[in-house]
Amino acid sequence: MTPPPSRGLVGLGIGLAAAGVATAAGVAAGRVNRERTARLSVLAPAGAYGHVAGRELAVVADDGVPLHVEVDEPADDAAREGAPTVVLSHGYTLSLRSWVLQRKALTRAGYRVVLWDQRSHGRSEVADSESCTIDQLGRDLHRVIEEVVPEGPLALVGHSMGGMTMMSMAEQFPEVVRERVVAAAFVATSAGGTNMMTLGFGQFVGRFLGRLGPRFLARMSTQQKLVDTARRLGRDVEDLIVDHYSFASPVAQHTVRYTGDMIMGTPLQVMADFLPSINVHDKQAALAQFHGIETLVVNGQQDLLTPPDHSEAIVRLVPGAEHVVVEDAGHIIMLEHPEVVTEQLLELIDRGMRAATAHVDIERKPRVRRTVTDLSKRRRVAKARRSGRSA
Repeated sequence: MTPPPSRGLVGLGIGLAAAGVATAAGVAAGRVNRERTARLSVLAPAGAYGHVAGRELAVVADDGVPLHVEVDEPADDAAREGAPTVVLSHGYTLSLRSWVLQRKALTRAGYRVVLWDQRSHGRSEVADSESCTIDQLGRDLHRVIEEVVPEGPLALVGHSMGGMTMMSMAEQFPEVVRERVVAAAFVATSAGGTNMMTLGFGQFVGRFLGRLGPRFLARMSTQQKLVDTARRLGRDVEDLIVDHYSFASPVAQHTVRYTGDMIMGTPLQVMADFLPSINVHDKQAALAQFHGIETLVVNGQQDLLTPPDHSEAIVRLVPGAEHVVVEDAGHIIMLEHPEVVTEQLLELIDRGMRAATAHVDIERKPRVRRTVTDLSKRRRVAKARRSGRSA
């Protein structure tokens, strides 16, 4: 029996927690990290991750938990008539900040963009452990839509746990998907069920981490202040772990730190709270609600947490879904290859708008998987090398 998808996430959580405590190891890893830093090229300009939301608000979930929501409106001269509102849902241990590059591009392209921090993540309120489930996240997404996008077409985009959230909402509120969603993107995610992978661990280690993970993280959470203090001294170790599980190609140092700050900004108790629900996640049946809707499934070829097999399972369950696999890409693909992800999202939404205005049912046949390469990133790396900066 192969281990469920959470075990790669368990390993990530355990590794980062251990990195926070292992200050001595952090000092010892300094030389290793300096060698690694030498191969990183600055692939994004300084300040690329800075952004001021057009509007911020709190949406109260059905159990009373306030959820942090941000809304960006396109400029009047750029707004596209009849365009769907794009709703972005982030992954486990991340926050809406993970979509910063896509939200800018989508708004410039004329779309209204809604982002939210899932409960206990980012700036949303930390919820009771019992409510940290994929089913509750589906209800939370529905509340955000109900409050911020009460009418009009929708384009739903979810990364990792955010994709699971989309499936959960479709299972509980199928009418929203059937009546309003014109495009859906599942980014580096899984429908769960029987299609499980070792996610970078062998069978024995995977089962061990699956049992140990929640208890370990919960125990570590009682020392959260110690971990927070220690990780400032052991950032070298943390960077190595984040880089290994998040990316499969050279990225800028500030991209690693930006990602690590999101992950470690998530309390260890929250990491532990969500793992049991992720462990039993199975929303394969819910994908039937996306039949006939323009759907994109995208992931990295070297993703250790949700490998391509997970995406292939989604494609099999959504006839006509487009499967795009990006070479030299890991789990945090929207920060590693932002231009590729953004381009695919824009093309998806365009297809969805055309299909919606055609007012006809089109028989969709399964599309052939496409493997793409981030040529723009390769050009930047080559330019950096030519200018004397090692990639």
